[in-house]
Amino acid sequence: MHVPDGFIDAPTSAVTAVVAAGALAVGLRGARRELEERTAPLAGLVAAFIFAVQMLNFPVAAGTSGHLLGGALAAILVGPYTGVLCVSVVLLMQGILFADGGLTALGLNITDMAIVTTVVAYAVFRGLLKVLPRSRRSVTGAAFVAALLSVPAAAAAFTLLYSVGGTTDVAIGKVAGAMIGVHVLIGVGEAAITALTVGAVLAVRPDLVYGARGLRQGLKLRVNGVLVDAPEPTAPVAARTSRRALWISGLATSLVLAGFVSHYASASPDGLEKVAHDHGFDTKTKEHASAGSPLADYGVEDVSDARLSGGLAGVIGVGTTVVAGSAVFWAVRRRRTGALPEVR
Repeated sequence: MHVPDGFIDAPTSAVTAVVAAGALAVGLRGARRELEERTAPLAGLVAAFIFAVQMLNFPVAAGTSGHLLGGALAAILVGPYTGVLCVSVVLLMQGILFADGGLTALGLNITDMAIVTTVVAYAVFRGLLKVLPRSRRSVTGAAFVAALLSVPAAAAAFTLLYSVGGTTDVAIGKVAGAMIGVHVLIGVGEAAITALTVGAVLAVRPDLVYGARGLRQGLKLRVNGVLVDAPEPTAPVAARTSRRALWISGLATSLVLAGFVSHYASASPDGLEKVAHDHGFDTKTKEHASAGSPLADYGVEDVSDARLSGGLAGVIGVGTTVVAGSAVFWAVRRRRTGALPEVR
């Protein structure tokens, strides 16, 4: 659902840029509270994983494909504020390095793909957990529903913004029906990927899943006739080591997905591209400012073999995203640590 340059007029693009900048500022402040020593490294990995899986377009209807948006996955794994930052890092890397999503439309893409999906998904997720039994299955099931609903919500948000600042006179009602209809189907794929990933992390390190915090009731001890919270058990060395193993295996998975599996992704246009073509507003698409990038269109310049070119671009993308994301979250974590009051 990456919006290219030219779909939305300059005033609307400017307003969404301001909205995105404000949301990122709020996200940075909120991420300081969400990120801990255990979870900060996971946030950079989540961004890299989302980048990798977004390269895997899957068919959803005749001549149409879809890909992960990632807002629900990021929010559940690392928290909603950090999740907005994760998806925004991905969108920034895609726009600058790969000419995917217009630079003038970057604010719109962050607003739609990072903010709307994360807010909607996490609100649905938390609401479901309040009524479902406290279990890992509930977390996985809530993740599925939250991810499913977040995608048509983003499609509806795009349609609303297009009705305000679209550069082509089209029947918005028909665009809304087409956008939401196809993105409900894409949402099924989003939901499956999100639930499988959340379930996999829950199986090995449930303590690292932000959305599963408080899943277990803490132990109580009776001291002098009064119930008090028992101290948290210290994690064994094996658990601390498995956190590193989880990070390495997650990065390896991302590299394989982007560097190899992406070659087999669907070549059909995604939901937005198909709707834009069918309703005629793709004629306003402008050439991307980064069209001359050596990695434009997810290929390495001067590498003639398509499979090798795409695979190298994917690996480079995962590498740059994990480095950029880790740097951002390390800085946020350090800022939080530095802001702690001095203990005398």
